[in-house]
Amino acid sequence: MDLRFSAEHDAFRAEARDWLVSKLEGEFAGVRGRGGPGDEHALFEERLAWERALGAVGWTCLSWPREYGGRDASLLEQVIFYEEYARAGGPGRVGLVGEGLIGPTILHFGSDEQRARFLPKISSGEEQWCQGYSEPNAGSDLANLSTRAELDGDEWVINGQKVWTSLAHWAQWCFVLARTDRDAPRHRGISYLLVPMDQPGIEIRPIEQITGTSEFNEVFFDGARTASDLVVGEVNGGWKVAMGTLAFERGALTLGQQLGFAHEWQEMVGNARERGINTDPVMRQKLAQVYIEVEIMRYTAMRGLTAMSRGELTRETSIGKLFWAGLHRRMGELAMEVLGPWSEVADAFPYELTRAQAMFLYTRADTIYGGSNQIQRNIIGERVLGLPPEPKVT
Repeated sequence: MDLRFSAEHDAFRAEARDWLVSKLEGEFAGVRGRGGPGDEHALFEERLAWERALGAVGWTCLSWPREYGGRDASLLEQVIFYEEYARAGGPGRVGLVGEGLIGPTILHFGSDEQRARFLPKISSGEEQWCQGYSEPNAGSDLANLSTRAELDGDEWVINGQKVWTSLAHWAQWCFVLARTDRDAPRHRGISYLLVPMDQPGIEIRPIEQITGTSEFNEVFFDGARTASDLVVGEVNGGWKVAMGTLAFERGALTLGQQLGFAHEWQEMVGNARERGINTDPVMRQKLAQVYIEVEIMRYTAMRGLTAMSRGELTRETSIGKLFWAGLHRRMGELAMEVLGPWSEVADAFPYELTRAQAMFLYTRADTIYGGSNQIQRNIIGERVLGLPPEPKVT
């Protein structure tokens, strides 16, 4: 990616910065910096209003065609916006799953009718989405899923269970991987369904985390229904679509995530200054190392985005998640080291945590969700480097 900015890019940056600063220092000042890792429950209604304010002026779904609410933004323009968003202290996005996962999937694999039906309501912030992938026996081994869907007239009837479903309690829609041909091999016979959440036959049970919040949930489908034409891609061809969704997850979302990490690093430096340990040579080196790795994450994400814009998948795309998951865990540990003894004291009764404490606890999961580190190493070894597959235990 060529990072030289033109006069047009500078004008785009000024437009984004002026709008973000104006809003986040004005009517949305209360949501600045909220809703990050471990803080997803904070000010949801206010952040939903923020999402809709972004959508009203085209600051969501930047790369999408204008007809669906986007700006046809280039990669450099996306980089610029994410930089300014982080600099202004933009809150965690409640529309992240819609914009970053299902939206690009529908754009790439969906029908014209699906694009017209769903994309404008994602970009406007009107409808929120959740992801129905993982199951109790199908996490990183996603092909082991057992949720099934059977055609009944002009509707699919869905039965099964999903787990670790982020934001399900707020979402209006869920994209669900379900087995539609139980006699087909593991990676076949799976379809990618779009399912409305507000209906009989769906039960949502929040899962309380060590942060004290319930960002994700168990979701039970017991005769839930969706229209027969709400299949993305081909019936029984959902595995290809699902892998496409995961590729989008490794794309522009990673760049926005990196900028969030940069903001967390700045907070750590501020805390180190407050405690007077920023001049300690060992602490300075640890902080400098995190800064270097956050920059590595940034440039790796940009290389991956450039490759994806050409329709390619590169090593950078594959290793990105493995790299940032370990980095973020180390950042959480360093944040606690910076706080010293105060890291063990809750911010308020009964269990109110500081942002640093919530981040530390939340990052325990970074090396598991979205594909565990062990599985990522297998994928990189076998599919990227062409090494022999791991021996199967029989």
